[in-house]
Amino acid sequence: MPDQDQAELRLSVARLRQEHEDYDVAINAMIQTGCDALRIQRMKKKKLAIKDKITKIEDVIIPDIIA
Repeated sequence: MPDQDQAELRLSVARLRQEHEDYDVAINAMIQTGCDALRIQRMKKKKLAIKDKITKIEDVIIPDIIA
Protein backbone atom coordinates (compact mmCIF):
# COMPACT_ATOMS: atom_id res chain seq x y z
CA MET A 1 0.00 0.00 0.00
CA PRO A 2 1.45 3.40 -0.94
CA ASP A 3 2.49 5.65 1.92
CA GLN A 4 0.03 8.36 0.89
CA ASP A 5 -2.92 5.96 1.00
CA GLN A 6 -1.84 4.66 4.37
CA ALA A 7 -1.46 8.22 5.69
CA GLU A 8 -4.98 9.07 4.50
CA LEU A 9 -6.36 5.98 6.20
CA ARG A 10 -4.57 6.86 9.44
CA LEU A 11 -6.01 10.37 9.25
CA SER A 12 -9.49 8.90 8.74
CA VAL A 13 -9.01 6.69 11.79
CA ALA A 14 -7.93 9.70 13.86
CA ARG A 15 -11.03 11.64 12.79
CA LEU A 16 -13.31 8.72 13.53
CA ARG A 17 -11.73 8.21 16.96
CA GLN A 18 -12.37 11.86 17.76
CA GLU A 19 -15.97 11.52 16.59
CA HIS A 20 -16.32 8.35 18.68
CA GLU A 21 -15.04 10.22 21.73
CA ASP A 22 -17.42 13.12 21.03
CA TYR A 23 -20.35 10.70 20.94
CA ASP A 24 -19.18 9.22 24.24
CA VAL A 25 -19.15 12.66 25.87
CA ALA A 26 -22.55 13.51 24.41
CA ILE A 27 -24.05 10.22 25.60
CA ASN A 28 -22.72 10.74 29.11
CA ALA A 29 -24.16 14.27 29.15
CA MET A 30 -27.52 12.96 27.95
CA ILE A 31 -27.52 10.35 30.71
CA GLN A 32 -26.68 12.98 33.33
CA THR A 33 -29.52 15.25 32.21
CA GLY A 34 -32.03 12.40 32.10
CA CYS A 35 -32.62 12.53 28.38
CA ASP A 36 -35.01 10.20 26.58
CA ALA A 37 -33.74 6.59 26.63
CA LEU A 38 -34.55 6.14 22.93
CA ARG A 39 -32.31 9.08 21.97
CA ILE A 40 -29.50 7.67 24.09
CA GLN A 41 -29.93 4.27 22.45
CA ARG A 42 -29.74 5.84 18.98
CA MET A 43 -26.57 7.72 19.91
CA LYS A 44 -25.01 4.50 21.21
CA LYS A 45 -25.89 2.77 17.95
CA LYS A 46 -24.17 5.54 15.95
CA LYS A 47 -21.15 5.31 18.25
CA LEU A 48 -20.96 1.57 17.64
CA ALA A 49 -21.16 2.10 13.86
CA ILE A 50 -18.21 4.48 14.09
CA LYS A 51 -16.25 1.90 16.09
CA ASP A 52 -16.98 -0.67 13.37
CA LYS A 53 -15.66 1.74 10.71
CA ILE A 54 -12.49 2.27 12.75
CA THR A 55 -11.97 -1.48 13.01
CA LYS A 56 -12.42 -1.99 9.27
CA ILE A 57 -9.95 0.74 8.38
CA GLU A 58 -7.42 -0.55 10.91
CA ASP A 59 -7.72 -4.00 9.36
CA VAL A 60 -6.77 -2.48 6.00
CA ILE A 61 -3.82 -0.63 7.50
CA ILE A 62 -2.56 -3.57 9.54
CA PRO A 63 -3.64 -6.80 7.84
CA ASP A 64 -3.73 -10.05 9.78
CA ILE A 65 -0.65 -12.09 9.08
CA ILE A 66 -0.98 -15.84 9.45
CA ALA A 67 2.09 -17.02 11.29
